Amino acid sequence: MIHRLMLRDKARNRAYKQAIEDNKDVFEGKVVLDVGAGTGILSVFCAQAGSRKVFAVEASDIYKIAEEVVKENNYEDTIQVIHDRIENVTLPGNIKADIIISEWMGFYLLHEGMLDSVIWARDHFLKHDGMLFPESATIYSAPCSVPSMYEEWEDIEGISMKSFASKLRSQASQKPDTTVVKPEQILADPEVVLWIDLREVTVEDLHLIKVQHIAVANKEGKYQGICIWFTCTFPSSSTEPVILSTDPDEEETHWKQTTVVLPNECIVAESEPIAYELVLTRSENNDRHYNIEVLMLDPEEVEHPEYCSCHMTKCILVRAMLERYEKNEENA
Repeated sequence: MIHRLMLRDKARNRAYKQAIEDNKDVFEGKVVLDVGAGTGILSVFCAQAGSRKVFAVEASDIYKIAEEVVKENNYEDTIQVIHDRIENVTLPGNIKADIIISEWMGFYLLHEGMLDSVIWARDHFLKHDGMLFPESATIYSAPCSVPSMYEEWEDIEGISMKSFASKLRSQASQKPDTTVVKPEQILADPEVVLWIDLREVTVEDLHLIKVQHIAVANKEGKYQGICIWFTCTFPSSSTEPVILSTDPDEEETHWKQTTVVLPNECIVAESEPIAYELVLTRSENNDRHYNIEVLMLDPEEVEHPEYCSCHMTKCILVRAMLERYEKNEENA
């Protein structure tokens, strides 16, 4: 049951609770709309912070649990659970919300997520100066090793199972693998795939995401896939913003990381450029699903960033020229 995993996700729960507590003055006396309320835990956090009214909207049958949780915590007068899709909801007296809160994120942020519903709620229910929790989100990607699809099958009780691993990788190429990626498996600094401002993003903005990256290996290793993860940032007026992160370096969450596994591995040296194109396309059959494609590119044929730190001759020369220019500027 997904809600069991979510409730046991300490990093997730702490991030939302901390963000609400850090903004208690913002929540106090305000009207809050919880989109996709699930078991109601976020609604209760909002009520504890002094919200005047919380509308907890949940389309699935889990709303019954939310009603019990609300009653169990004595917030029946503050929290109203609404069993319906947010797109079908009419709030009492056409009231507008001061705050929209939602745990809408799916795997690698978008897959099986609820961002479309949050956008709809924002456009129909949020006051013009209202706030969203979280208020922004970022998707990252980086080349990585995937030993669970390669090395771990080289010796099974003395038997080589490389042919079986090849079949696994073929299947994984059709459906990205959701698993925990260890920090040491990341081969290069992450690149931003997409930054989303929840106050401005539209549904149309999310139909197609296409980026081209030149990653520079920060160590020698086996390039076997592309790892994708995300962060969400909450608003804050007086403290450091709370960031919920699914970075491999951070505490594990139920989202883990998403890996696009390559059919064949490449050995990379430190400072070697790794060029690839990443495309996320919304499925035509299911608006909440995305198809991911990774295209391996030739670093010789792709334009490198101005300050590229790779070991290719052209980038070494450019760095030398820039360093000489900066030194002359300092001495001028």
